[in-house]
Amino acid sequence: MEFSIRRLPPMNALRVFEAAARNESFAQAAEELFITASAVSHQIKSLESYLGLSLFRRNKRKVELSAAGTQYLQSIRAALDEIEAATYRLTSNPERDTVTISVAPNFLIRWLMPRMNRFQALFPDVELQISASSGLIDFSKQNTDMAVYYGNGEWHDIEAHFLRHVLLVPVCSPGLLKGKKRLDHPEDLKRHTLIHVGKRQHEWPEWLQLAGVEYTGFSRGLQLSSSQLATGAAQEGLGVALADSTLTSREIEQGRLIMPFDIKLDTHKSFYLVYQKHRPLSHAMKVFKDWMIEEMQPNFSID
Repeated sequence: MEFSIRRLPPMNALRVFEAAARNESFAQAAEELFITASAVSHQIKSLESYLGLSLFRRNKRKVELSAAGTQYLQSIRAALDEIEAATYRLTSNPERDTVTISVAPNFLIRWLMPRMNRFQALFPDVELQISASSGLIDFSKQNTDMAVYYGNGEWHDIEAHFLRHVLLVPVCSPGLLKGKKRLDHPEDLKRHTLIHVGKRQHEWPEWLQLAGVEYTGFSRGLQLSSSQLATGAAQEGLGVALADSTLTSREIEQGRLIMPFDIKLDTHKSFYLVYQKHRPLSHAMKVFKDWMIEEMQPNFSID
């Protein structure tokens, strides 16, 4: 086996450089690092000598980054941020095999939470720490190991594992079908309130086109800000929503929601389990990844 020695500059000098560049002052960097200004100057000169480049332009009252220093700072800061985050992850809970996960609220409530008992029974040595979030995660700066994303699988510096395609079906309360307005054919939706997700108002027109129904902007409608709220409104009998067939399978099986038409709209997007690229997986992360992929296989129902 061959080993190569990394060509790295003095690590302490990098730390001093980042502080001096951020403060634009050797004196303030010295105060922050609890060393003397002359020690800061010595470390910077040592780093410049190693690189063969000038990182600062020295003026009488302050120092300014050179073009090379500005370029170097961007890379060094990202590397130091990652070292800091990795150290925090390792030392914040060193004795527990823990995985921190971020998922969208709708996915958390409708899919993950009903299955957490099964995961805990299989892996009692692993602790799940779960937060609800709909946005993308900066894994280098946040104490999050993994997340569930909805999209096309292409995110910068992210390792993405496919879980399942997202297919939308109409869902409504059983009580909605007991009224005078029948719902026997897709055309009958014109007499019902369609529940829209605010940022995805294209979904109902696309589903209706797939079902062969001309959509002219039905007079009755309800707009909500998230899939979670839209599905909840449908369950309360406020109208008909389009919901992911995987996330609502439990409510449908238990009779709390009904799928009046088995016509599925392919969103051409999927659920992915993601984490930072090139990150080694801990035992907790690996078992959670394998469990999620297996659990999301088609035709898998919960008890």
